[in-house]
Parts: sequence; C-alpha cells; structure tokens
Amino acid sequence: MNTQTYDFKQKAIWQTLRVQDWLYALVLMAGAVFAYSRYSQYMDAYELGFLFGAAATFSYLGWRWKGLAKLVIGIAVLSLFAINLYHGSQARAGESFFLKYLISSQSAVMWMNVLFILAMLTYWFALFKRSEFIGRVASALTWAAVLFGFVGLMVRWYESYLIAPDVGHIPISNLYEVFILFCLITALLYLHYESKFNTKQLGGFVLLIINAGVGFILWYRFDRGADAIQPLVPALQSYWMKIHVPANFIGYGSFSLAAMVAAAYLLAKRGILATRLPSLDVLDDVMYKAIAVGFAFFTIATILGAMWAAEAWGGYWSWDPKETWALIVWLNYAAWLHLRMVKGLRGPVLAWWALVGLIVTTFAFLGVNMFLSGLHSYGEL
Repeated sequence: MNTQTYDFKQKAIWQTLRVQDWLYALVLMAGAVFAYSRYSQYMDAYELGFLFGAAATFSYLGWRWKGLAKLVIGIAVLSLFAINLYHGSQARAGESFFLKYLISSQSAVMWMNVLFILAMLTYWFALFKRSEFIGRVASALTWAAVLFGFVGLMVRWYESYLIAPDVGHIPISNLYEVFILFCLITALLYLHYESKFNTKQLGGFVLLIINAGVGFILWYRFDRGADAIQPLVPALQSYWMKIHVPANFIGYGSFSLAAMVAAAYLLAKRGILATRLPSLDVLDDVMYKAIAVGFAFFTIATILGAMWAAEAWGGYWSWDPKETWALIVWLNYAAWLHLRMVKGLRGPVLAWWALVGLIVTTFAFLGVNMFLSGLHSYGEL
C-alpha cells in the first residue's frame, strides 16, 4: 500500500512538468557544465559537488515553485549582463550607465533597499484599503527587491575577483554582506508562504523586520563605510563557509518571519485588525511551519559549524560565545516545537514565545558581535 502511494505521488509530480520546466532545468545544468569546463581546474571535489548539486536543487525547487524559477533566471541574466559590462576592469563601474545606476553591486543593493521600503509601505496601504490590486503591487515590489539584492551579491562576488584572484570570495563573510543575505532570505521565505497561503495581509508585518535589516545596511555603509570588499581572514577561507552561513541565515530568516507572524496573531487575538488579517488558524500554521523550517536549517548549520570548527581549530566545540548562544537559540526553538507537536500547545503563549525567541536570536546573531568576543568575532561593529 505504501509503495503504491509513493509511486502515485511520484507520478503526480512528474506529470505536472511542462516543456518550459524541462528547459529551465536544462539551462541550469548547461550553466553548471559551462562553469565546469571553464573553471574545473580551480575547483576541488567539494566545490564541484556544490556546483552540480545547486543546479539539481534549484531545478527541483523551480519545478515546485514557479516564481523561484523565474527569479533564478532573472538573477542569472542580469548578473551575466553586468559581468559582461565590466570587461575585466573594476573602473567600468563608474563609466557604464547600467553599472553605475542599476546593476553594479552597490547600485543593485541600493535598489534592493529602496524597493523593500516601498514594498513595506505598499503592503500596509493594501492592508488598510483591503485592495487585492495594491497587494499584488506590493508583492511585485518585493520580488523586484529580491531580484536586485541577489544580483548585487552575485556581481559583488565577481567584483571581489577583479580586485585580485586571492581576494575573491563568496560575499557572505561580514556583517554588511550577511545582512543583505538575511533580508533576501527572509523576503523569499515570506513570498513562498504568501504564494502558498495567499497571505498578502502579512507582508507589512514581515517587511518591518526586513526593513530593520535595510536600516542596518544603510547605517553600516554610510556611517561606518563598511561596504568595501575585504580579503577573507584565514579561518574563513574554507568551503564550509559556502554552506554553513546560508543554512544559518535560512534559520535566522525563518525565526524572524515567525516572530512577525506571531505579532500579527497577537493583534488579531485582541481584535486589532482581526477582520483584515488571515484567520488565527492560518497565522498559527504559518508560524509553526516557519519555525519548523528554521529549526531544521539551524540544526544543519550548527552541525556544519562544528565540523568546520574541528577542521579550523582542532575541536568540534569550544564554548565560544557564538557557539554558546547558538545552542541557546537551538534549545529555545526545540522546546517551542516540543510543546506544540508533543504537548499540543497552541495560542498566545507560543506567539509570545516566538517574539521572545526573536530577541534571543537577534542577540546570538548581532549582540555577540557587539558585546562579546571570541573565535567568531569577524564582524565587529
């Protein structure tokens, strides 16, 4: 019986694929093969695995979520266009119109910031006006912000190699870069739940936490001048960074999204905006799913971090402040999930807990860098 059910589900998935879905997967695989033909001599076995694994993973995700497939193609087209405009010289960033005003790394990130702010205001306007059309505009602005943000990161990656081959690295190594990543992952997770549950009414809430990240990016760039590309410190010159950091920030983004949904839940529970927001059951379900996804990826990130630590410092765990607070975050959400899944707890208690969890997570993410020092002090303020 189980085998028949499994076969049916597999057939149902494959039967939904259309010609454009196979073309999308073919384009991704062709890109991976092209990268292999050009740069395989510079790649080790792990990086080759990442390359083809990413092509397969994003093919599958794009099949399941058509919006993501369009985003991936858009990022690829704009990033390759920008790279072509450089002609191998960083000086072109100030000479080419498109690079200077649209798709150099700094221009694209600034567009991301502006679009996230506009999206937040539009989501709130749509909520109070009860307008489906304005809600769709807000979603489009959020998609555009995510597009520009990822293009900014991809182009920044290329720009780091223009400085010098030994300086080049994936742009997730300091607070400026990871805050961009945080905004993008949180927005992308929200857009997924929006498409699945039709919850445009939550956009204004989630964009609040994203725009807190935007505010940090703007302050960090203009007040501290922290947007310059810097060489990696020796401990970060590892393939582990390419998987540990993104997994961590899927966790952070999911926990942040859950906290903002929890805020909406508590308001609706008190009768505030209750007629405009999704039902309490939907809010509870989205909050639970976000925390479950975040916990899974944060667990993976913690395990990967321990393996990286063993390679870099000779031990899996050293009770460094960052490690200690990562454990606190993990235990906090493990207890949350235990109470919901095993004990059946629901309602305001878990919503408040999710909000408090955001404070704990924020300290683990940012507060440790501000107030504590240790082996992970790579992004001081």
